[in-house]
Amino acid sequence: MATDPLYVALDLHHVRYQKGDILGYFLAWISILPLYTSVMLFSHFVYHREIHSLFISIGLQIAMFLALLLKISIKQQRPKTCVSLETCNTYGWPSQHTTLTFFLAAYLTLSAIFKSNNNGKQKWIVALSSLSLAFLTMYSRVYLGYHTVSQVIGGAFVGSSCGAVWFWMVNCVFLYYFSAIEKSFIGRILHLKDTSHIQNMLKSGYDNARASRKNSEQKCI
Repeated sequence: MATDPLYVALDLHHVRYQKGDILGYFLAWISILPLYTSVMLFSHFVYHREIHSLFISIGLQIAMFLALLLKISIKQQRPKTCVSLETCNTYGWPSQHTTLTFFLAAYLTLSAIFKSNNNGKQKWIVALSSLSLAFLTMYSRVYLGYHTVSQVIGGAFVGSSCGAVWFWMVNCVFLYYFSAIEKSFIGRILHLKDTSHIQNMLKSGYDNARASRKNSEQKCI
């Protein structure tokens, strides 16, 4: 007699919380924000074709792959709540959600401090916002029962270390090849652009949009 096949859930968005727990509901949303953040980062590259954004996405994937490799190698079990959450079939150290958020937090904080042309207040806003999301994600994974404290600390260490190292590699090594990538055959086909020399991308994009609109209006006349 044939047995029914065994089905497993794709757990990217399969986040559980206790019914009626308002804080748990809020932290469940926080827990999946890193996934949306990574998608938004890649979407930003697809739309704007900035080489810097591409390299951040590559670094993020390297950090996530390293975290997965460590999980498979160390094979540390998740907390006992994994039975209720149906996550006992996967390992816990380090937390990949925490790895992702701390990679971005480290990279964005270092960018705000060393690369941004914004004033001190704006730099602090960027740094505190990214770090706050990282620590909230860290707390949510423990509160919801998906990881132990040591597992999220491990994820924070892996993510922040990868973020800091990748920031140095991008800005001290790869940056000097951005122009060559922009001028390459692939760069011309994909319309890749090097914006690393622009201090304030927000103002530059705004000024270019206004200038383009003004020119189009003059042509219509």
